[in-house]
Amino acid sequence: MFSRRHALKSAASGFGYLAFAGLASQAATKDAGSGAAGGALSPKAVHFPARAKRVIFLCMNGGPSHVDTFDYKPALQKNSGKAMSGRGGAKLLGSAYQFSQHGKSGLWFSQVFPHLAAHADDLCMINSMHTDLPNHSQAFVQMHTGSFQFTRPSVGAWSIYGLGSENANLPGFVTINPPTDNGGARNYGSSFLPPIFQGTKLGGNQIPGFYAALLKKDEIPGPPMKNLGEAGADRNVQRAQLDLIRSLNQHKLHRDVYHPEIEGAIESFELAFRMQDEVPDVMDLKAEPESIRQLYGIGSGKPTDRFGRQCLMARRLSEAGVRFVEITAPATWDHHFMIDKQLADSATATDKPIAGLLADLKQRGMLDDTLVIWAGEFGRTPYGQSGSGRDHNNKGYTTWMAGGGMKGGMAYGATDDVGYEAVEKPVHIHDWHATILHLLGLDHTRLTFNYGGRDFRLTDVYGKVVKEILA
Repeated sequence: MFSRRHALKSAASGFGYLAFAGLASQAATKDAGSGAAGGALSPKAVHFPARAKRVIFLCMNGGPSHVDTFDYKPALQKNSGKAMSGRGGAKLLGSAYQFSQHGKSGLWFSQVFPHLAAHADDLCMINSMHTDLPNHSQAFVQMHTGSFQFTRPSVGAWSIYGLGSENANLPGFVTINPPTDNGGARNYGSSFLPPIFQGTKLGGNQIPGFYAALLKKDEIPGPPMKNLGEAGADRNVQRAQLDLIRSLNQHKLHRDVYHPEIEGAIESFELAFRMQDEVPDVMDLKAEPESIRQLYGIGSGKPTDRFGRQCLMARRLSEAGVRFVEITAPATWDHHFMIDKQLADSATATDKPIAGLLADLKQRGMLDDTLVIWAGEFGRTPYGQSGSGRDHNNKGYTTWMAGGGMKGGMAYGATDDVGYEAVEKPVHIHDWHATILHLLGLDHTRLTFNYGGRDFRLTDVYGKVVKEILA
């Protein structure tokens, strides 16, 4: 403990340094778009030339059925109703949806994705994904962190740790509408990495301000970001308050020598202060023309409105310099029942917004260096459950990737004849993570952090880059 006089004396002695640091920070970040950033978020040298500068991760929470979306299985259709060998009498369930080929590449799409199918030649379908467990909580966390057993940094946090930020006034990693279950904050956390690398959460079950539009015809309010400002306090007062808090934090940091939580608090407060200059404009969807809103399916009462806003926000954040943006679909893909109707509803809510995002990135010249990922934690079984549903399947499923150095119009790997298990060129979650980092210019075996006397990495001691899918 120390006295109030001691605290004021210590704080006052640091104000000169803080003022100088503030001036230096302002000078360094005057042109935020140039990529200048201070401290731990400063841009860093990559291990080799990157194909992608940024990532937009379209997270499909719940486990989308690959055999009803992208993995066409004629044998499943032909043998629907027959008992599946080795599954205790469980009967195969053919898809309720028609499949057709699209683009010059002839990739297969279910009828539930008519808008996305128009971008067939931009997509790389990985039909041989597999993960370790068929349970939502473990598989969802493993998809995000590489481990279902232990708390580890998320793929977004590892990316920012390796790359730094392109904009000093914005977080390097933003997650929009993340679920509170299935690991919650672990899915965008930084674990033992410095706290500044964790994802900045925008919304949860709702995104603040987004859905007021549903009650106000087609107005497009910009979603406010809570706690950025203080009512009744101008910028000078906020700066003085922050300087005082920072001086007290630095006193504790000097006393403790090593205290990552305090370091994270100092960096986070400073970033939040700078964010006030840029976030309001970035998050203001009113700035977008009506044609862009229509492209994303934004409009009062439309089933695509909610996810359309998320996708448009992801493009705006990426364009402003945010390295890693994750958006979680508002519709669940956990179809244990009535997959013949409910999957179509989930697809309808996301199809046009995703197609709009790809088209918008392409017309802005951003798709070439933006890696777009579509993935759920696992797929669904080819046999039925509860009549017209499907159970969890971690043995084989589909994800797709586009832009950012990927080969377009390609189907990689395969499951067996009915879609149960990856049998051709299987891709594990560790391989998937290694490939994502590779496209960002990062060698997954060299991107390490020493914690507790051991070097850790996203892929643990596993993973190989899937080079065949790289352009």
